[in-house]
Amino acid sequence: MSESTETRRRTWGEALAVYLTPRQLIILVMGFASGLPLLLTLTTLSYWLSTVKVDKTSIGLFLLVGTPYTWKFLWSPVMDRIRLPVLGAMMGQRRSWLIVVQILLAVSVFVMGQTDPVHHAVLTALAAVAVAFFSASQDIVIDAYRIELLSAAEQVAGAGTTQVGYRLGMILAGAGATAMSDYMAWSIVYTVMAAAILACAVITLFLPEPKHPAGNRAPQGYAEFLETAVVAPIMDFVRRDGWWVILAFILLYKYGEAFGGAMANPFYHEMGFSGTEIALVSKVYGVIATLVGGVFGGFLVARFGLYRTLMIGGVFQAVTILLMSALAWRQTQGADHDELMLWLMGAIAAENVTAGVASAALVAYLSGLCNSAYTATQYALFSSLMAFGRTILSAGSGWLIDYLDNNWTLFWAITVVMAVPGLALLIWISRLYPDEKRIAPAPAAS
Repeated sequence: MSESTETRRRTWGEALAVYLTPRQLIILVMGFASGLPLLLTLTTLSYWLSTVKVDKTSIGLFLLVGTPYTWKFLWSPVMDRIRLPVLGAMMGQRRSWLIVVQILLAVSVFVMGQTDPVHHAVLTALAAVAVAFFSASQDIVIDAYRIELLSAAEQVAGAGTTQVGYRLGMILAGAGATAMSDYMAWSIVYTVMAAAILACAVITLFLPEPKHPAGNRAPQGYAEFLETAVVAPIMDFVRRDGWWVILAFILLYKYGEAFGGAMANPFYHEMGFSGTEIALVSKVYGVIATLVGGVFGGFLVARFGLYRTLMIGGVFQAVTILLMSALAWRQTQGADHDELMLWLMGAIAAENVTAGVASAALVAYLSGLCNSAYTATQYALFSSLMAFGRTILSAGSGWLIDYLDNNWTLFWAITVVMAVPGLALLIWISRLYPDEKRIAPAPAAS
C-alpha cells in the first residue's frame, strides 16, 4: 500500500507521545474543572426533579436555566481583554479570572443545593442560572487557556485530553451525585460538588500562566475596547468564506445527541432503573466509554484527518441512538430488568464511544478556527452556539415525549433525524475548505 507497517506504527506512536507531556496533564485538570458543574444544571438536575415528582414538561423547561452558556460570547470580550485589579498583576490574565469565577461558582452550587424545587421552583431556577453563568464564564477562560498554552501541533491531542478531563468531571457530577442521592439529601450532594469546585480553585493557584499573543494588550478607553475586543474578533470571522455555514454546522452537529440527552435521566427512571444503577451504567460505565471515544477521536484526527473523523463520529453518534429506541421497545414487550440492563449497557457503550470521538474532533475543529489574537472571544462564540442547541433548542424535548404519550421508542427515533442537517453541513464545509491541514479557514480575500 502507500506506507509500510513500520511507518504506520511510528505515526501512531507519535500520536500517543503528544499526550504524555506536562502541558497535557494541566489540560486534563482544566477539562475536569470545566466538566464538573455542567451536569448540575442538566441531567443531574433533571434526575433530582424527577425523583421529587416534577412533571416532564417542567423538567424540559428547566433546561432553559442553561441559557448563559448560549450567551457567554457577550461577556467573553471583557474576560479576554480586561485585567482584574491586583489579582491580574499577581496571577496573570487567565488565572486571575479563573480563580475568581471558580469561587463564585462554588458558592452558587452550594446555594442551589439548599433550595426546594417543588415548593420554590423559581428560587431553584435562579440559583441554577447563577451556576450556569459562572460555569460558562469558567469555560471562557479555560478554553482560551488551553488554546494559548498548547502549540498548534498539540491542539488535536489537547482536544482529546480535554474530553477525558471533562468526562471525569461529569462522572463526579453525574454518577457521583446520582449515586449519593440514594443515601443522602440533595442539599448535601450539592455541597459536596461545591467543595470539589473549590478544590479546583486551589489547583488553579499552582498552574502556569500561558503566554498571550503579542499585541494582545488591555484596551485604553471604551471606544478602543469595542473596536479591539468586540468588533475585531467578529469581523475577523465573518470575512471568511462560508462563515454562516460554519456557524450553522457548530449549532447542529451534536443537536440530535443533545435533544435526546435532555430526557435521558427521566427515561432511565421510567425504565425502572434505580439511582445507583443509573450512576453505575450511565454515569460511570458510560462516561468511561466516552473517555475511550475522546482519546480514540484524537488518534483518528491525527491519523486520518479532521473531516473524516467528524463524519465518522457524527454518523455513528446518530445511528447508535437507535439502541435507546430498541431498549424502550424491549420494555414494552415485557423484557425483564436484567435484559433491560444489558440493553442499557450496550446502548450506553456504543453511543458514548461515538459521542466521544465526535466531541474530540469538534473541539479540535473549534480550537483551530480561533485567531490567536481573539482566543477567548471567538471560542466563546463557537461554544455558545453548541450550548444553544443543548439548552434552548432542546427545551422542547420534555414536551415532545409528553405529546407522544411516553412513546420512548418513537422519541429516540425522532432524535436520530435531528442529526442529519449537521452532517449535511459538514459535507458543505469540507468542499469549501478541502485543505483540512489548515483547520482554521483563511479569511476571504477583500
